[in-house]
This record gives sequence, C-alpha cells and structure tokens, in this order.
Amino acid sequence: MRALRSLLALLPSWEDYHSVRRTWRGDVVAGITVGIVALPLALAFGVSSGAGAESGLVTAIVAGVIAAVFGGSNIQVSGPTGAMVVVLGPVVAAHGAGTVALVSLMAGVIVVLGGIMRLGRVVSYIPWPVIEGFTLGIAVIIFLQQVPAAVGTEPRPRSAAFVAAVQAFGDIDWASVAWPVAAVLTVVLVMLVAPRIHPQLPGSLIAIVLVAVVANLAGLPLARIGTLPGSLPAPALPAAETTTMLSLVGAACTVAALAAIESLLSARVAASISDTGPYDGDRELVGQGLASIASGIFGGMPATGAIARTAVNIRSGGRTRLAAIMHAVVLIGVVYLAAGAVSQIPLAALSGVLMVTACRMVSLRTVRSIIGSTRSDTATFIVTALITVSFDLIVAVGIGIAIAAFFALRALSQSAGVHREELPGPTRPGDERVALFRLDGALFFGAADRMLERVTRISNVSVVIIRMSQLQVLDATGARVVTEMIHELERRGITALVKGIQPRHLKLLTHVGVIASLRHQNHLFSDLDSAIEHARSHVRRAEPTAVR
Repeated sequence: MRALRSLLALLPSWEDYHSVRRTWRGDVVAGITVGIVALPLALAFGVSSGAGAESGLVTAIVAGVIAAVFGGSNIQVSGPTGAMVVVLGPVVAAHGAGTVALVSLMAGVIVVLGGIMRLGRVVSYIPWPVIEGFTLGIAVIIFLQQVPAAVGTEPRPRSAAFVAAVQAFGDIDWASVAWPVAAVLTVVLVMLVAPRIHPQLPGSLIAIVLVAVVANLAGLPLARIGTLPGSLPAPALPAAETTTMLSLVGAACTVAALAAIESLLSARVAASISDTGPYDGDRELVGQGLASIASGIFGGMPATGAIARTAVNIRSGGRTRLAAIMHAVVLIGVVYLAAGAVSQIPLAALSGVLMVTACRMVSLRTVRSIIGSTRSDTATFIVTALITVSFDLIVAVGIGIAIAAFFALRALSQSAGVHREELPGPTRPGDERVALFRLDGALFFGAADRMLERVTRISNVSVVIIRMSQLQVLDATGARVVTEMIHELERRGITALVKGIQPRHLKLLTHVGVIASLRHQNHLFSDLDSAIEHARSHVRRAEPTAVR
C-alpha cells in the first residue's frame, strides 16, 4: 500500500487546478504571452539542432502539454532548449535527424525511471559554480553554432562549435554576406530596443516578422526555414532496430541526464521566484520523461523545463498549469493557421534570436560574484565552462562536481583537528603521565592519517584519554583510525581511554571495532571527570612512588 501511494503521488490530481477559478484570466493571458515568446525559440532550436523547425514546434506543443499536466511544478513551461540543442547536434551529425525521435523516447523512459526511483533531489547536490559554469559553456556553444547561418554559410558536418564558427569565416561568399549579417543585426537591435519601449513587447517575434516581411517583399537572397506541415504529424513509434538503439544508448543517457538536471533547476528557480507553492522533484522527472516520450512519438525532440519561458509565464501572471497548456494551444494555432507564413522566415533571423538568447543566459553580475568569491569556486566555474565548450556537457558537470567535492573535502579536512589539552582542575602528582586529546571537526578519510599520527607519536605518558564529544563528522575510515590509535597505544604499553562517544556515532564505532579494541569495557566513559580519575588510578598503580 505504501508503494502504491508513493506511485499515485507522482500522478496528476484535481488539486493541481484548485485555484483555476480565481486565476484563469491571468493564466490565459500568460499562456498567450509565453506562446508568442516560445514560437521563435521553438523554430530556432529545432533548426539549430539539425532536426528541423517542425521538430522544434512539435516539441513545444506536445511536450508543453504533457509536462504541464504530469510535471511537478505549477508554473513550469517546457519545450526545446538551448542546452538540448547542444547535445543533439552531434547526435544528428553522427546518426542523422531521423534518430532524434528515438533518442527522445529512450531518454524519456530513463527520466521517468529516475522519477520513480525518487531521484528528484539530485539537483541539490550540484554546486552553484558548476551550474553557472555549465550555463556559460552552453551559452558560448549556442552562440558559436549560429555563426555559419549568420554569415550565410553551411556548417561542415561533425565540426565542433568553435571549429565550425572559424570555418564559417573561411567559407564566406563576400558578394552576398551583407544580407544575412544585416538580418542578424536587425534582429539583435529590435530585441534590445523592444523591452525598453515596453517590457511586455515580444522583441524576438517582432524582429522575426520584420525581417521576414522585408526579405520576402524585397526578394533578398536569404535561406528560409522551408515548407512546414499544416497540421501535427500522426503519432507513431520511431523505427527502432537493436543495433541502432545500442548505438544511441550513450546519447540517450546524456540527454536524460541533461533533461533531468535542467528541468529540476528550472523548477527550483521558478518555485523561488513565485508564490505558487513548492515543486515535487520526483513528479517533475516523471512529467518531463513522459513529455519526451510523447514528443518522440510525434516526431519531436527531447524536452526540458525552460527557465526563460517559465520566467515570462510568472511575470505575465501565470499561476497554474493552465498557463503552460494555453501556451501550447497558441502554438497549435500557428501550425494550423500560419504554417505557410512561418516557412518564409529567414534562417539568419533565427540565428540572431539565438545569439541574443545565448548572451542573455549569462549574467555578468553572477560571473563577477563567483570569480570574486573563493579560489576554489572560481576554479570550479572556469573549468566547468571550458570543458562544456571543449568536450561534453555531462562530462563537464561530472568533472565540475568532482572539483567542487575535492575543494570541499580539503576545506573539511582542514577544519578537523586533534588538540592536546591540560587536565582540568588543580594539578596532581602524576598528571604529567596522562595525555588528554580532543578530536574536533571531521574525522574522515581526508583527515584520518594526520590525526592518527598526532595521537600515536605521544611519548612519556602512561594513559591517553581520547575525547570524542566534539567530533561532528565521522565515517568508516575515521572510525577505523580510532581503532588503530587504541591498538598502537596499547601495543606501546599506554592505556587508552575513550570519552564522550555521541549516540549517532556509537553504532559505527562499535561495528568497526573501536569498543572491542579497548583493554577493558570500563575504559569507555560518558563524562570527563570519571575518565580523568580512572586515568590517575592507572598512574598510581603503575608508579606508586610518584604519588607518595
């Protein structure tokens, strides 16, 4: 029954819409606004990925509805994103555009399983510098990917973003390069000016319409999107041969990891900037996985939560899932009513939109904050960004987390300490034969050897009291080191007493053998006075002449 209730919690309920009666007007307006903003982005991301504008549009519609209904956030808007484009580009180059739908379906299944396995809190373990370095790297790749279309050339197959951008300048047709460059500059100018006139003006849509109208009226030599279908494609399972699926497993895992990370980050940010309640990370994974599965069945691409569109939704008054559903309805209207007009949009205009979008992904204030914080955070940020651009997104996240973990463990080990203390109270004869050591901070694998050496090199004493009441962190390695401390001291004829084991550490210390390593069960104490008195009794028995 518990397992059944756990699974039911991952499914939609009427509670998701309990406030629609009060908020539906704002939700409808927000949905229309987000749909207008999402249209050029969906087209641009589809073209940039190599899957085609139709694929981007289908993804925004199908995945947008499914993620809104099944996801764990009340205000998240999902669809194709820049990060996903970066991952899909090499997949299309290596296996062809026809495999995108299959990758979407495979990745969706993995993400759903992640939600069922309760991995929705995984994003909380990713450090901030890693996230921002990852974002900066993605922004750089997206910008570089648009350079060929911006100068009117075709990107060479299997070229990295930086290489393709450099090669594009060598392939320029100087007789006609002015037209795509002018289109890009026009889009950039409109997108920068529109928000200054009014914050709600959809600068990207206005820019694309303006460039498309001028290009078509003047007959400018600009490459267009091309023919789009006037309806949604019929659902069908993508062709899946065993050999093809095996060759795409790596790509599917990368896409799934990216979809999960980006969606959870977006949902977390959305929850922090809105008053619509918290999000359910596990349900969000299930919703995003189902969205990618549905998108693949309709011939689309993998989807993730999109923070830019989600932020527009919040600013426009969206408060429930109805807003995200409405955004998909707007895009459906474009497919059925304006497919012919959309097909005439110049590719250079979409490149301009993505270039501006890439620049807006990076906050200079955030970059300065990280670089001005600590050396470890700065190194983590820079390395993650460089690896993202140079190699692979998921590898970059993994290495970034590893670097952050290394610096965190180093800082934690530096906070650990072992200190010799004077015995409290008046000094008595023989006290010089008793050593009191206090273990502080964290006793774990990163600091264990140093603490072991500090205690065991003591000499000219008869008894050592190991005080553990101030120990905050303890792992199996640390517990084993305490055992080794006791064994080494006892081997040298020094009696070891242990004082102040915390209840939360007792099970581990017992299991590893600390208690069993003591010479006698009476050598374990809960208060310091008793431990000191017992130590003095050992000294008196060992050196009777010293206390006369």
